[in-house]
Amino acid sequence: MSEDCLFTPLRLGHYLLPNRIVMPPMTRSRASQPGDVANDLMAEYYAQRASAGLIIAEGTQISALGKGYAWTPGIYSQEQINGWKRVTDAVHVQGGLIFAQLWHVGRVTHPDNIGGQQPVSASALHADGVKVFVDNGTDTPGFVETVTPRALSRAEIADVVDEYRRAARNAITAGFDGIELHGANGYLINQFLDSEANARDDEYGGSLENRLRFLDEVTQAVCDEIGAERVGVRLAPLTTLNGTVDADPETTYTAAARLLGQHNIAYLHIAEADWEDAPPMRVEFKQALRAAFPNVLIYAGKYDADRARLAITEGWADLIGFGRPFVANPDLPARIRNGSTWAQHDPTTLFGGGARGLTDYPALT
Repeated sequence: MSEDCLFTPLRLGHYLLPNRIVMPPMTRSRASQPGDVANDLMAEYYAQRASAGLIIAEGTQISALGKGYAWTPGIYSQEQINGWKRVTDAVHVQGGLIFAQLWHVGRVTHPDNIGGQQPVSASALHADGVKVFVDNGTDTPGFVETVTPRALSRAEIADVVDEYRRAARNAITAGFDGIELHGANGYLINQFLDSEANARDDEYGGSLENRLRFLDEVTQAVCDEIGAERVGVRLAPLTTLNGTVDADPETTYTAAARLLGQHNIAYLHIAEADWEDAPPMRVEFKQALRAAFPNVLIYAGKYDADRARLAITEGWADLIGFGRPFVANPDLPARIRNGSTWAQHDPTTLFGGGARGLTDYPALT
């Protein structure tokens, strides 16, 4: 019997991963309040899933203004660093590897989540129809529509770049093995990158080169701070989540991949559009990304084991992220190896609440 490609080791920066199965970042909104602090419940959740070749923890805001949703964790205060240290310690005890996902949502928030302030973005463009959840006094989130943001000034852009830099250092202090920049799903980096979300007329807008500038500066800052071998970036070329659309995504994101390759970061993480009538991502586009980016490529988006194996054997992917399957299957790698049935998650428990729907899914005996 030939060896299963999902269980062949892979070098990622300084690390040797035991398998090609990634737990990608998924917002679960269980951080302790006040303070948006990672806690022991979250430590148990991630430790249960430490058999993944790589865990990328849920989106973690780099500042109070970068917060988009109720009860999501931060990584800008000492209390938050201490909270995440409990999580990373628990994962490492189980032999796992865990990266932090650094997150600034930009306009995808509401004043109720950011102390009454007006959200910020690349431009003062409203994300029409986009809703976020706020703390409505129960453990079930209340959804409200976003508001029109204000455009960041040049000086404020430099400040945000420094916030990313500090957050990367904080993540290493908290015991993370590396960090992932969240440049996908319509959040701040994406708001600079996509042509229809960026109406700036300065060096951060207009041409593709200018729209790539913010991504370039943030990536350089975190690489300078912690080393490129501990940095990944997540992009979502074809998603239109949270109102971001690009007029020519294949050109834009191939250029972004080439830029990130020049930074020599450890990996590029591609989130495929995964709703029912989402545009398919052409194999030719995936091959162009492979040609543009020289290091590890992760893909995520409704993969099952067979589709994951095909992606790796065809050569345009090195690692595969299995998102919601990891919610209900803490031992997902073992289930894949054994051909066992995957449990189904309870969608009503994804956001907010306690242990139910987070740490109470059993492993196979």
